[in-house]
Amino acid sequence: MPAAGACRMSANPETHATIALLQTSSLTSVVQGELERLILSGELAPGDKLTEMALAARLGVSRGPLREAFRMLEEAGLVRTEKNRGVFVRDIPIDEAVEIFDLRAAMDELVGRRLAEHIKPAELKELKGLVDAMEQAVKAKDARGYHLLNLGFHDRLVELAGNRKLTAIYRKLIKELSLFRRLNLADSWLMPVSAGEHRAIVKAIASGDAEAAGKAMFDHVMESKERTLRNNQKQRDASGAATPPTTTGRPT
Repeated sequence: MPAAGACRMSANPETHATIALLQTSSLTSVVQGELERLILSGELAPGDKLTEMALAARLGVSRGPLREAFRMLEEAGLVRTEKNRGVFVRDIPIDEAVEIFDLRAAMDELVGRRLAEHIKPAELKELKGLVDAMEQAVKAKDARGYHLLNLGFHDRLVELAGNRKLTAIYRKLIKELSLFRRLNLADSWLMPVSAGEHRAIVKAIASGDAEAAGKAMFDHVMESKERTLRNNQKQRDASGAATPPTTTGRPT
């Protein structure tokens, strides 16, 4: 006989089903996050096949959450599914990378304009601190540290613009662009050039001149695009590959 005051709770199939769904959903999110980390870090490289059995064993999960994570990663543009072949990490071709740069430039111009008009002193101080850290990474010749700070700086700029839709789209584009194999910052001489461009962006935003801030951010992305095109051409020349015709050029 239960003790006085004890509560009796009957089993509720709907409650159990809800809990199971939440557990599965949570597990899928964890699996997706880990796979995304492996892809963006380069541990799972463009073109690599995502083998269900191996990944299930590695992550300690069943194939159900893994397959759902694959579906979510495909929606995010990080993997592709080939019929009768499996799931592969996407490899972004140069033409698609150029399209992303062009779209990003337009978005960044808008961000620069908005920040010049509305940024708060504490936020401006935060951005200056990020640029200081980037310059320290340049002095230390820490390419990986600089790369992470670079990503964080631009993400924070977009976040401070206060448009959640723009932030979500921007982050998706950046993740896709990370799949592009050519890394401009692999050349150590380029890091101080990049850091100088970031310092100029913060200075333009601090000036309150919306046009100057928008132009600084637009030009920064366009310079990165041009470097990417040049590096891609050098790699093609070195490998002896034929160069396909292109209609992309530097916007005015």
